[in-house]
Amino acid sequence: MAEEREDELIKRCIEWDRKAQNALYNKFCAKMFKVCFQYSKTKEEAEDTFHEGFMKVFENLKHFANAGSLEGWIRRIMVNLAIEKYRKNARLFVVVNIDENEELLKNYCDDDILSQIEANDLMKYIQNLPTAYKMVFNLYVFEGFKHMEIAEQLGITEGTSKSNLYEAKAILQRQINLNNGVMELTGRQNGR
Repeated sequence: MAEEREDELIKRCIEWDRKAQNALYNKFCAKMFKVCFQYSKTKEEAEDTFHEGFMKVFENLKHFANAGSLEGWIRRIMVNLAIEKYRKNARLFVVVNIDENEELLKNYCDDDILSQIEANDLMKYIQNLPTAYKMVFNLYVFEGFKHMEIAEQLGITEGTSKSNLYEAKAILQRQINLNNGVMELTGRQNGR
């Protein structure tokens, strides 16, 4: 029955029924703002992406084919818009090319990075990552993209995607260790 209501809501939104649009907006606004904030440097940037994203949702709702979830479709619009905005302003700096330096990965243990902290703390740490690292980390971890897909979306190489993910994880691990009072044991101490 909820599906029928969602279908009716979509139909009314396509007809530009303001009450229906408001209902759809209210249903997904909190989750979608979180998505936009995840990919933004500031709250204001997230708000711009969020509002522009919902305009795209309402303009393109007639193309929603009910093939998947409406929430997933809206999320994809928000993520794609964030990627588009990022690409317009991108300045990527490769620190380490993982393809050439895979032995560095063997010295770095990050298997438990996500299990060591609360979700809110993790979001704060992610928000403070350099933009290039944050984009790759979010697309890889939260959206499930492969490095080839990230490279294509952001206009970078797979090696740069891997490098940015590696650096993002390293920064996050250092932040977690620092905030948990843990000495970093990544093979970099004693002049390494």
